[in-house]
Amino acid sequence: MKKKILWMIDGLGHGGAERMTLALMQKFDREEFDLRVCALQVKQGNPVGDELKRIGIPVDLLHIPNLRHPLNLPRIIRYVREHKPHIIHTQLEFANVFGNIAGAVFGIPSAATLHTLGAPQQGSAYWRSRIEWTSLRYFCTRIISVSESASAHHIAHGNLPPKKMVTIYNGIDLKKFQPDGQAGKALRESLNIPANAFVLLTVAFLREPKGIQYMLEALPRILADAPNAHYLIVGEGTYGETLRELAASFGVEKHVTFAGQRNDIPEILQAGDVFVLPTLIDALPTVLIEAMAARKAIVASNVGGVPELVENERNGLLVEPANPLQLAEGCLRLIRQNDVREAMAEAGLQIARSKFDIENQVRTISNLYEELIQHGR
Repeated sequence: MKKKILWMIDGLGHGGAERMTLALMQKFDREEFDLRVCALQVKQGNPVGDELKRIGIPVDLLHIPNLRHPLNLPRIIRYVREHKPHIIHTQLEFANVFGNIAGAVFGIPSAATLHTLGAPQQGSAYWRSRIEWTSLRYFCTRIISVSESASAHHIAHGNLPPKKMVTIYNGIDLKKFQPDGQAGKALRESLNIPANAFVLLTVAFLREPKGIQYMLEALPRILADAPNAHYLIVGEGTYGETLRELAASFGVEKHVTFAGQRNDIPEILQAGDVFVLPTLIDALPTVLIEAMAARKAIVASNVGGVPELVENERNGLLVEPANPLQLAEGCLRLIRQNDVREAMAEAGLQIARSKFDIENQVRTISNLYEELIQHGR
């Protein structure tokens, strides 16, 4: 008999957890698992939901307009009662709260993946994190963290029991990101990037914590020594307009391309010479694995789970967060030193192949499902 897996997530927009949902669903053994995805609401039109349906995964939308309303829980409980899964696997904040409580009501084993680090400081985000952590502490069977540093963070700040925690690194389909110089050249042309440009590339949701503002601040220093440098920013988000204004205020708008949201990330990565992630906080940014698989040297902030992906001086350079001077120095070094850049790019590719193949991730999660079904809550 197939094991019924209910994958519950806040929405199916353009975020990393949503893209990981699609990538994993494509790889699970459909002969072994009966997969179903439940989205609590629409985010950015839920494009990942359309992709899931295209590959034959049932997707249910609960249309919960206000995720904080207490009456959401009875709705989700009714939904779980209707579908009777063997496992509930939750992703993102509100699914992590409601989905695991619903699992406990019916005695269904549950797993939750924590993709971010939460907010242990203050304000409404603090209280939301406390509620999520409390739900996981009491109602979730097994808590998956995407990096060792993230696991330590959640144990320390969320008081999550270590015996419930397991680290499973995100993986990617490496074949999709094989280096292809022709694809990169064509994409540069389509974006009107000069043929002789040295392209520094960031792919991210445009939010202030991604730190792109500091890379824009670093760009005048970079251009002073490398006038052919060009910064390609891929993604959309609430901070996009501010970033465009900053590019103009720093006088670098002619050297910056905002490409918007793209569905051709493997090709986009081929258009870059160096991948830059100036993030201020990140549990384990999957886009860095993708950049490694695309054979790109990396300049990234030394925060969160980033050092578990980027080993300083081996496959990239780690810089302090919110430090435009270090960003500029790191980028200039890789612009000037072709041999260093090439060695780092090759090392990154080998690390991606050995540690971050999605086949390994699927195998580990499948084994976890088997364990949970065997031993229950």
